Amino acid sequence: MLNMLLTSSFKDVVGHFIDFVGEDVKGKTVTFIPTASIPEEYDHYVYTAKETFKNLGIVVDELDVSEAPLKEITDKLKRNDYIYVSGGNVFFLLQELRISGAEKLIKEQIKAGKLYIGESAGSIVTSPNIEYVKFIDDVGKATKLHSFEGLNIIKFFPLPHYNNEPFKEAVNNVIDYYNSKLNLLPISNDQTIQIKEGNITVK
Repeated sequence: MLNMLLTSSFKDVVGHFIDFVGEDVKGKTVTFIPTASIPEEYDHYVYTAKETFKNLGIVVDELDVSEAPLKEITDKLKRNDYIYVSGGNVFFLLQELRISGAEKLIKEQIKAGKLYIGESAGSIVTSPNIEYVKFIDDVGKATKLHSFEGLNIIKFFPLPHYNNEPFKEAVNNVIDYYNSKLNLLPISNDQTIQIKEGNITVK
């Protein structure tokens, strides 16, 4: 059964996270994957997400799948309580998840019921196909990506940062082009998509 919290900006919805988990998170561990941020100039959101987890008493176990060997990726994804995937460039993220072998492992963990927390790119990558965000992210940063097929865990297409600058215009361009073609689900920075027990809720 899927257990997923998809966000635009994790630090802005930490209250949603606590409510969604429904347990004392102090002492829990999270596999923290910042890989999407690597090709980006601005990556402060990685720091703020990490601090948010630490302030909750959650142990952050960082895992850059673009550098870590498969054994380390496997061990951390299986061992820790939660999986968090940061924002950044979703095309680079998908490329590195695929090359490293982490894609298959993450899908297995999600399908087994482990909590997956996505932030921006980390939310988008779970969709059936990520091509729809070409208006937002630079596909040229993923020169080894040969397919836009996403993790295909969900059957809709999250669209983070709805009505939030500096992404407002780019997000509206996605909506204008794809709204009649795809099942888009826009969320602002203070909203979450919550998936639990077969139910999908925007809060």
